[in-house]
Amino acid sequence: MTYSYTKLPARVGLALLLTLGGVSAATAGDGPTPKPATSVLMPSFNKTVDFKKTTKADIKKTTDVAVLEAKASLAGIYLVPDNKRTFANTMLALDNLSARIGQAGGTINILSNASPDSAIRNQAQRSIAELSKFGNEMELDEKLYKAVKAYSQTAEAKALTGARKKFLTETIEDFERSGFALSPEKRQELGKINDRISELSLAFGNNIAAYKDFLLVSEADMKGLPEDYKKARPKEGDKYKIGLDGPSYSTFMKYAASDEARKQLFVKYNNRAADKNLDVLKQLLVERQKKAKLLGYPSYAAYQISSRMAKTPQTVWDFESKLVERVKQKTAQDVAELLEVKRTASGDPKASTLSPWEVSYYNELLMKNKYQLDAEKTKEYFALNNVMDGLFQTTQHLFGLKFNEVKDASTWHPDARLFEVQRDGKLIGRFYLDLHPRDNKYTHAACFGIVPGKATPQGYQIPTAALLCNFNAPTADKPALMSHGQVVTFFHEFGHVMHNLLTTAELSSQSGTSVKRDFVEAPSQILENWAWNYDALKGFAKHYKTGEVLPKSLYDKMWAARNVGSGIAASAQIFYGTLDMTLHDKFDPNGTETTTDVLKKVQNQIMPYPYLAGTNMQAAFGHLTGYGAGYYGYMWSKVYAEDMFSVFEKNGVMDQKTGLRYRDIVLAQGGTKEELDLVKEFLGREPNQEAFFKSLGL
Repeated sequence: MTYSYTKLPARVGLALLLTLGGVSAATAGDGPTPKPATSVLMPSFNKTVDFKKTTKADIKKTTDVAVLEAKASLAGIYLVPDNKRTFANTMLALDNLSARIGQAGGTINILSNASPDSAIRNQAQRSIAELSKFGNEMELDEKLYKAVKAYSQTAEAKALTGARKKFLTETIEDFERSGFALSPEKRQELGKINDRISELSLAFGNNIAAYKDFLLVSEADMKGLPEDYKKARPKEGDKYKIGLDGPSYSTFMKYAASDEARKQLFVKYNNRAADKNLDVLKQLLVERQKKAKLLGYPSYAAYQISSRMAKTPQTVWDFESKLVERVKQKTAQDVAELLEVKRTASGDPKASTLSPWEVSYYNELLMKNKYQLDAEKTKEYFALNNVMDGLFQTTQHLFGLKFNEVKDASTWHPDARLFEVQRDGKLIGRFYLDLHPRDNKYTHAACFGIVPGKATPQGYQIPTAALLCNFNAPTADKPALMSHGQVVTFFHEFGHVMHNLLTTAELSSQSGTSVKRDFVEAPSQILENWAWNYDALKGFAKHYKTGEVLPKSLYDKMWAARNVGSGIAASAQIFYGTLDMTLHDKFDPNGTETTTDVLKKVQNQIMPYPYLAGTNMQAAFGHLTGYGAGYYGYMWSKVYAEDMFSVFEKNGVMDQKTGLRYRDIVLAQGGTKEELDLVKEFLGREPNQEAFFKSLGL
């Protein structure tokens, strides 16, 4: 996953939490902006948050103050006479207040997802709901809309160019997409719908995070699993407890010889939060459909995609259907390979179908037997600290940076660490790493924005981001070892961090990852390629005991196996995108069909193994909130990511000149220019899909 989105006001209508944060008093000559108050969670300019000292009361106070400040700033914008409106006293004032309240939201969101203190987490969740509600009010603020619209009619506005012109245009478009063609009564109705959507989205995520279940298995059912995995499992009597966090689940599914135990765990995993979220999801889809219809769109997908690169649902459906056709043959080859393994392993020469709980297990046997690739042996070359060093070396070299850890930093948990980023000897950004699983922590891997870059009278606002991941923790006799898939994930998420921290945008609303949702994954996907490149790997992939560099022979096996199962993996991405699009474009949540009926239909249509009755994976498909009608963006953006990486392949993957061009043309620009224009400028040509299909082994 990329990162968390929470509905807060940035440029009006923008729901990307990662683009928010920031702090700014108004630039000289700007409209009235109250002097920002400081607190534990809102420290003075470019200082860090004292997370250790944060209390439940601090969160409540910060929320209250942030909303009061924002309301005062809005009042200042309203008061400017129309004939006195300037970019500074209207548009920049709007960006300033959005950045300020976004900084509060970004900081509180981290505590909501990672604090070990339940009182702090609960208050943080309430505060995020309150800030989201305020964001909804801003979207429907008629006085603010009229102020922006009045400014757009001025001679100064009509002469704007570049990023400022884009900001003004998109702000008005966002307002008008938010209902300003509606009557006041209809806008009031829309406001209630938006609040309900925010509440349901938060409930959906919180239910996933809070869900607790496990499978009890016998010693016999642990056959095939690594010893260190067994040692790390808690026990009830003589039974092992297998939890539903990512590392516990994926390792069990990959190695457990017991088909029945894998099936039982699969059923539990694919029913996470189903007790509550099936109903929450239905209500969410009802409210989203109401919103789209009220705004004059045929579906929620049509509403969402109208402001993205794809523009229309039909473009997305065409994209998905072409992908299905292109991967069909490779998927069939993948299934044939796995069935061969199943026939041998099961002793059933007539086995002709795969079940979803078998795929990881037989894929692992395939890797070991046909490709002589043992994932447990491979992990021994990927100690987390070495991987982190390699990731740092790669990005520091490519982008001309230096990272320094802040010793004794004030963080929300002892596992969390803080780093400063320097460029040419100057501090330009900060990032936190919180890498291991624990109870009540966000359960996947994601980048969370805390503070975005922004030009201010005091200098440039230093952007800050955090990575919350769930990589294996060290054991008593071993360091934290990573599967190569986790290494790829680490590089991916760090791509989002770099996108955040290398921004040079003037406005917080355009800084870092504040790009169209169907492009936002490209800067993270491109970085995955360095986790596959031997020149990059040999600098850090070293055996945790002997220090031996990853042998070229082992790397060659990894490379040969890279596209093993790529058809099935691509089919899974198409399945998720199609499920999301179907629920938001071709499903009536008020009808007799259920979301599980849709799940069954789409899975049976796209995946090479059938839907298992009684499972409800959609209940824990967290992307349905942040990425509603947007999951297709993962594959869409990968087309651009692979095309841009082809330039590095041509010039040398560690070529710093290419890295600096990519930094300055793509990463630094954020949302200041059209995404397609950034890609074309970096490529020096029109983009194409050749590198994308090559990356899938097609």
